[in-house]
Amino acid sequence: MTYRTLMVYLQAGADNVAVLSIAGVLAEKFDAKVIGLSACQPCNPIYEEGFAAGDVVAEDRTEIKRELAAAADQFHSALDGKSRKGEWRSTITYGPLADYIAEQARAVDLVIIGKPTGGTLFDQTRCVNVGSLVVQAGRPVLLVPQDVASLSLRNVIACWKDTRESRRAISDALPLLQAASRASVLEVCKMGQRALADRELLDVAGWLRRQGVEASPLVVEADGSEIDALKCELRKQRCDLLIAGAYGHNRLSEWAFGGVTGDFLLDPECCVLLSH
Repeated sequence: MTYRTLMVYLQAGADNVAVLSIAGVLAEKFDAKVIGLSACQPCNPIYEEGFAAGDVVAEDRTEIKRELAAAADQFHSALDGKSRKGEWRSTITYGPLADYIAEQARAVDLVIIGKPTGGTLFDQTRCVNVGSLVVQAGRPVLLVPQDVASLSLRNVIACWKDTRESRRAISDALPLLQAASRASVLEVCKMGQRALADRELLDVAGWLRRQGVEASPLVVEADGSEIDALKCELRKQRCDLLIAGAYGHNRLSEWAFGGVTGDFLLDPECCVLLSH
C-alpha cells in the first residue's frame, strides 16, 4: 500500500508555506501525483432598497479570482520538481468549502490541509470546517499546524481505542507507519484498565508487524483527564505525527476520540492524520 495521489488544500488569501512544504516532502517520498485545490465562497451582497449593490459583488468576485490565482501560483512554485505530475483545481462555491473538498477527495489517497487561519473579514468564506471534512471525505485527512513545515516521521504514534474509526485510521496510515523510524500504538485508559489495554495493543502490534511495521505497544493510565495524559505523553515521546480515528457528527462539539475532544484533535501541536 502507498499513496499514489495526494491532494493539498490551499486557503485563499493565507500563508500556505507549511502545508505545501509537507505536501512536497510526501510527494517525493511516495513518488505521488499532487492535486492542488482551493475554493472561496462569495460574500453575501449588500442590499439597498431591494437591490444588490453590484459594485460590492463585482469587487468581491475580482478579489476571489485574484486570491485563487495567487494560490495556484503558490502551488506550482512550491511543487515544481517535487511531484511527477501536478494538477490545479479551484472554484467559487455557495456551499460549504468542506463539501467541495470532500467531493474532490474521490480522486486521491490522502488529503493534506493546514489548520485554518483567521483574522480577515472573509474568514467564513475562506476557512474550512475540518471536522465536517473528515466526516465526509472517506479518505484520511492530514492536518498540518501553521508552524510545522516538516514531517520527519522519526516518531509516529497511533492512538488506539477499540473502535471502527481507530482501525480505519491505522489502516489508512500504513504508508506513513511503514516509513517511520519509530512507531508506537498508544492507548490512554482509566486506572485499573491496563490489563485490557495491554491485550488490545498486543493484537494491534501483531497486525502491524504482519504489515511490515514494528510498533511498540504503549499504555498510559490516566488518573484524571485522559486528554491531559495524552498531551503529556505526546510531548514526552516527541511525537512527529499522531494518527487518530475520529468519530461523531459534523458538529465539532460532538467529536470525540475516547476522552479526547475534537478541539484537541483539530488544534494539534504536531501533524495529525484523522480518519472517520
